Amino acid sequence: MLDDGAAEGAAALLWRHWQEGRRLAALPAPLRPASRAEGYAIQSRFDGRDGRPLFGWKIAATSQAGQAHIGVDGPLAGRILASRVFADGVEVPLGANAMLVAEPEFVFRIARDLPPRPLPYTQAEVMAAVGALHLGIEVPDSRFGDFARAGGPQLIADNACAHQFVLGPEAPADWRGLDLAAHPVAARVGERYAREGVGANVLGDPRIALAWLANELAAHGPGLAAGQYVTTGTCMVPLEIRAGDAVRADFGRLGSVAVRFIA
Repeated sequence: MLDDGAAEGAAALLWRHWQEGRRLAALPAPLRPASRAEGYAIQSRFDGRDGRPLFGWKIAATSQAGQAHIGVDGPLAGRILASRVFADGVEVPLGANAMLVAEPEFVFRIARDLPPRPLPYTQAEVMAAVGALHLGIEVPDSRFGDFARAGGPQLIADNACAHQFVLGPEAPADWRGLDLAAHPVAARVGERYAREGVGANVLGDPRIALAWLANELAAHGPGLAAGQYVTTGTCMVPLEIRAGDAVRADFGRLGSVAVRFIA
């Protein structure tokens, strides 16, 4: 197991590369995590580095397309930092982003704490702790040059490729009566192309993904806290983007969310 000094050193190195928009081939061997637990121990050192309370969490690789994109065989949890959150409809700078994709996602706002405990949370318990459903667009990136070969533990340490996030509007209150797994989502990238997806692409159902996260954080992290947001993973093949693109994701009766990317 990595000791505290190694975990802190790995986090500091990843953080510096994140802020400077630079890439690593891999973490140095003495700082490299060999397990999910070690990856999360490094990731936990991102808390508070931007001087603000944690905004929430992301789930990476909840679809087969998302797993293929980063070279893993299952989901990963990452932290969304408040300094990297943008409002619906604003311009978001791409900067040194190398992944260059946008991901329309279902987002849950947590209204009641779900702390770590030995007994796994049921989906019903987790959904009872949800205060609202929002729409969102995640804009991931990695601090690794070849993120598809970094492996799960290093990608967890890399904050599960968290980077920027656009928080869209709150969905109408009757969303709880909908079948989110069957709910269609359509996205358009300017006049260049359109793409479609469905909630079932998110681990079979966005609510299943949220329950997975609650239990992942119970095992490896601080649990979920009231007021935090959870974006559950892309519901379609990630949208390839470039500077100048205006992206709009239409969730039908639930609303829409939009962003324009600038250089």
